[in-house]
Amino acid sequence: MTSLRTAPPDALTSPGPPQPDFTPCGALLAAHAPGSPVHVVHRYEDGVRGVLPAPDGHATPPAGADWRVVGTLPPLAPEWLGDAAFLAAHRVRLPYVVGEMANGIATGDMVAAAARAGMLGVFGAAGLAPARIEKEILRLRRELGDGPGWAVNLIHSPAERGMEDTVADLLLAHRVPTVSVSAFMELTPAVARLALTGVRELPDGSVRRPVRIIAKVSRPETARAFMSPAPPDLVRALLEAGRLSADEARTAARVPIAEDITAEADSGGHTDNRPLCALLPRLFALRDELAGRGLPAARIGAAGGLGTPHAVAAAFAAGAAYVVTGSVNQTAVEAGVSEEARALLAGADLTDTVMAPAADMFELGVKVQVLSRGTMFARRAHLLYELYQSYGSLDDLPAPARARLERDVLRATVEQVWRETEHFWRERDPRELDRAAADPRHRMALLFRWYLGQSSRWAIAGDRDRRLDFQLWCGPAIGAFNHWVAGSCLAAPEARTVAAIGRNLLEGATVVTRAQQLRAAGVPVPPEAFAFTPRPLA
Repeated sequence: MTSLRTAPPDALTSPGPPQPDFTPCGALLAAHAPGSPVHVVHRYEDGVRGVLPAPDGHATPPAGADWRVVGTLPPLAPEWLGDAAFLAAHRVRLPYVVGEMANGIATGDMVAAAARAGMLGVFGAAGLAPARIEKEILRLRRELGDGPGWAVNLIHSPAERGMEDTVADLLLAHRVPTVSVSAFMELTPAVARLALTGVRELPDGSVRRPVRIIAKVSRPETARAFMSPAPPDLVRALLEAGRLSADEARTAARVPIAEDITAEADSGGHTDNRPLCALLPRLFALRDELAGRGLPAARIGAAGGLGTPHAVAAAFAAGAAYVVTGSVNQTAVEAGVSEEARALLAGADLTDTVMAPAADMFELGVKVQVLSRGTMFARRAHLLYELYQSYGSLDDLPAPARARLERDVLRATVEQVWRETEHFWRERDPRELDRAAADPRHRMALLFRWYLGQSSRWAIAGDRDRRLDFQLWCGPAIGAFNHWVAGSCLAAPEARTVAAIGRNLLEGATVVTRAQQLRAAGVPVPPEAFAFTPRPLA
C-alpha cells in the first residue's frame, strides 16, 4: 500500500474508471488535492464513508452495488478562502495582506513583490521621516501606478502630535489607494481626513471613496469608532479648518471610517496579546450590531499568530474576510532587516518573545512584543522604564544607576547621547525640545527613547557591535513558522521570499480546510491529511 506520507497528489486522477476509496490513504489523497472535486460515498455494509474522485465535476455517478454518493465537495482554491468582496474592493487575487512592519522593515520591495503575487502589501512607514516616506510612495507609484496591491501604513503618534497630519498630507497628495492605520486608541482628525477627502455621492446613490481605510484594532471600543461614521463635531472642526469641503462634510454621515477592520491578536510590535479566537467573534458581533442600525457591514480580517497553514485555515474557518501576516515576513529576503537579524528570527521558537517598552509611546507605558532569544533589548528597555518611573529627571539618578545606564545600555555618557537626541529632535520636531527644556522628566524620556529607537535601527543595519541590543518585533507566530518550515525549501532564510511564504501558507490552508471538510462529512481522515510541507510554488 502507498505510504500515507509519500502518496503522490495526482493519485486521484490515475487512469481508469474512478472507484470509491474507503482507506485512510484515499482520504489523505483527497485532502492533498483540494483543487479537484471529490464525492463523499457511503458504504452500506458498515456505514463507513470514503471518497470517490469526481473527474466530471459535480456530476453524481450512479450508486454502486454496495455504496452511494452522499455529497460532493467542489474544488477549493486559496482565492476562495476569504471574502470575495475584499478581493473586489482592493482588486487583488488573494485574501492575504503582507502587513506593515515599522521603520521600513516592510520595504517597497516587499510591497511590490506582494502586489505582483496577487496580494496586498503595506509599506511600513511608522517611525520613518516624512522625506523617506515620500520617497518610497513615489517609488511604489512609479512601479505599480494606480494598480492594485499596495498600501501605506499610518501609525498613531501621540508623542509626535504633528506627525499624523504630515504623513496624512503625503498620502493624500500622492493618491495612495489604501491606508492601513494601526495602534490608534481613538479616532483622530488625520484618519478622518484620509477617510473623507474626496468622498462623493454618485447618481445611483452609492458613495465613491478615493482612499480605502483598513483599521487594525484589538479593542471593541476602538473597532466601533472605525466601523462608524466620523463624529459630527470632528467633521465640523475639519470643515471649519478648511480640511474638508462642504460636500465631503455632508457625505460623511454615510461613510464609516473603515471598510475593513483587522482583528489584531497576539502579534509582534504593538499588541494587546488578545487570543484571536476570542477577539474575532467579538468584532463580528459588533459588526452585526452596527449593520442592524443601517451602517454598511465592515469586513473583518485576522492578524496575529498566523505562522502556519493551520492558523490561517482556522482564521478563515472562523469567518475572517482576509488574513494579515507580519512576523514571518521579517525573515523574507525582501525584509528591511540585516542578515544577522533574519538569522536571529529564523532561530526563534514559540516562547522566545516578550513584551518591552515601546519607543513611540514610552511615556504612556505602552509595550510592544519583541524577540527575547539572542538579544538583551527587552531587559535593558525595562530598566529604562523603571528608572523613568522612579526618578523625576536625569539629575536625580543615583550614581550607581547612572553608571549602569551609561555602561550597559547607552554605552556612552548621558551628555553624549543627549547631544544626539537634541540633534534628532531639532530636525524632526523642535517642539519636543521646548517641552524637554520645561520638563526634566520629558527630557529623560527623550533620552531613553534614543536607545529604544536606535535598537531597531541597529537590527536593520546589522550593527554587530550592538547585536545584543537588537529590537526585533515579532510574536509567537515566528516560532510556529520556523518549526513548520524546518527541513523544507523554506528552511534557510535566504530561500524565503514574501510571495513564497504567502503562497505556501495559503496553499497549506486549503489542504487543512479540505481535510476538515472531509472529516465533517464523516470520512475517517488520518492526522497526516492535515499536514502540508512547504514546496516551491510559481
